Amino acid sequence: MPDTTKKILIVEDEKPLAKALVLKLTNSGYQAKAVYDGGEALEILKQEHFDLIILDLMMPKKDGFAVLKELQPLRLNTKIVVTSNLSQEEDFKKAKELGATEFFIKSEITLAEIVQNVNKFLNTA
Repeated sequence: MPDTTKKILIVEDEKPLAKALVLKLTNSGYQAKAVYDGGEALEILKQEHFDLIILDLMMPKKDGFAVLKELQPLRLNTKIVVTSNLSQEEDFKKAKELGATEFFIKSEITLAEIVQNVNKFLNTA
């Protein structure tokens, strides 16, 4: 079972997906929390430390790219996985330049595979 002190923030505007991720990650032994827009994510990240952020790139209000840009000066010691429904190579490249660790295409990955990757990123496998 993973170390329960590992905290994950899910930034996803699709609430059913965000809630499913929280449930799956919590059941896998992590402390997971979801927020539904980029502005909310930035506010919580100024108050709490997370070991991993799962960040949707395409969101209303403040998208994932804007969140990544605003996180850069904070120099968080946090791994960031970006997700998108689009498999645009230029989006992944731009996200990596802004500090993302990994990129997932939502339609090509299951919740179980996300947990496996989280375990790998946080060295809890």
